[in-house]
Amino acid sequence: MYKLTFTIVFFITSMLQAQTTYKSGMNKAFELWEQGQITEASNLFERIATAESDNWLPSYYAAQVLILDGFSKLKEKDVLDAQLKKAQGFVDNATAQSKDNPEILVLQAMLHMVYVVSDGATYGMTLSGKINALYSQAAQLAPDNPRVMLSKAEWDMGTAKYFGKDTKPFCEQIEKSLQLFANFKPETAFDPNWGQERAEQLTKACNQ
Repeated sequence: MYKLTFTIVFFITSMLQAQTTYKSGMNKAFELWEQGQITEASNLFERIATAESDNWLPSYYAAQVLILDGFSKLKEKDVLDAQLKKAQGFVDNATAQSKDNPEILVLQAMLHMVYVVSDGATYGMTLSGKINALYSQAAQLAPDNPRVMLSKAEWDMGTAKYFGKDTKPFCEQIEKSLQLFANFKPETAFDPNWGQERAEQLTKACNQ
């Protein structure tokens, strides 16, 4: 009986310690990201992903750090290409751990978008269809996810502007996403919960 009790206590203690290590590691990675230490943040998320092999979130953020930073490297072709290839590996890892996940689908679409924005002539024809398909799939899986609605509407708005079409329908979708943000509750403290500030900025721009 004593041996069984000891085993249970040891197991629970180990679980709690692992959870504490995960939490502190993730918080540190977010702190590095906020400080603009992109490589360090992504590398720490990657190390956490290695330790948390069944958790898609560290790989998701390891990719997101690099993808968003990619928008600041649009003119550095070789650097950008290497960074996005690394990010794609993290997206693939996250997808393997959580299939048909709308948050990961949005992230994959964003990665493709960086390529398109960096060189529309090269990537526009090959990736635009893939981006549309990813957003359509994400919308079918999670029509009430605010990031899905926001990201799809922003992509559609950019496409409409490029072809000289009316952007009002997409402004309405972005404004509608604000209602979804107001009611959205992430499953855990580290689940994706970004986008509301961007939606507010775009809505303000639409109304000017």
